[in-house]
Amino acid sequence: MKLVSQHYYSQTPKSESHPNNIQVDICGLKLKLITDAGVFSKNGLDYGSRTLLEAFREPDGVKGPLLDIGCGYGPIGITLSLLYPERPVTMIDVNERAVQLAKKNAEANQSNANVLQSNLFENVHGTYAAIISNPPIRAGKEIVHQILENSSDYLLEGGELWVVIQKKQGAPSAIKKLEMIYQDVEIKKKDKGYYVICAKR
Repeated sequence: MKLVSQHYYSQTPKSESHPNNIQVDICGLKLKLITDAGVFSKNGLDYGSRTLLEAFREPDGVKGPLLDIGCGYGPIGITLSLLYPERPVTMIDVNERAVQLAKKNAEANQSNANVLQSNLFENVHGTYAAIISNPPIRAGKEIVHQILENSSDYLLEGGELWVVIQKKQGAPSAIKKLEMIYQDVEIKKKDKGYYVICAKR
């Protein structure tokens, strides 16, 4: 699938860089983050990511690391690494500008999260207790459903996939897709049209 160069899900954004400093208050944490043109939600933490983070709970009885796929400039992965310091966190994104920002933001917020550039799961190795994603809806249903389907291969037994999708942007079809793959699929939260969905392997 060919991605258009100016979108946040492009490997190399062509938009001129305009770094911006923001503060995000989330889950009792105060994060100082650098954002930029050409990355997702550059003006602040989007409502979907906030809803996902507030709903997320670490998998009961499953030890292991966490993976944030489509991390952008890093708010989800950095928050999780600070909330669950005993769990290694890996953050990945295809967008090289987002990856560089995520690395700077992890360091600035004293997070030990590891940040990698990866087209979907291309550079992902190992298995995880949970995979967390606010998927790139604008990249298209095919890409989003690839994330939903392929995540199963990178989850430990009993591990969980947590995603947030708006109802009008495909949550019902995502739920149907997940129910074909995972043994247990549950809507954990609904808020302003956003569905936080948990699928257990």
